[in-house]
Amino acid sequence: MGLLTGLVTLPVAPIRAVIAITELLVHEAEEQLENPTVLRRELDTVAELRDRGLIEEEEAADLEDDLIRRLIAARKRRGPRKGN
Repeated sequence: MGLLTGLVTLPVAPIRAVIAITELLVHEAEEQLENPTVLRRELDTVAELRDRGLIEEEEAADLEDDLIRRLIAARKRRGPRKGN
């Protein structure tokens, strides 16, 4: 980037920074939503809540169905793992 281009685009630098940060946050959120370890941990939490009687069986089943769907979708997006 030349000096002139840098000076001309300087006023939009904060906007570019906000966009870059937003993209990073979206990427991290998607990673957390698709992370198999996080999803398995959430499945364990649902099972524990059900076992302790803190949520109803139907609600637990709905949560588990959603988590399993997300886990399957994440695995499809990530592709086959080596050794499987």
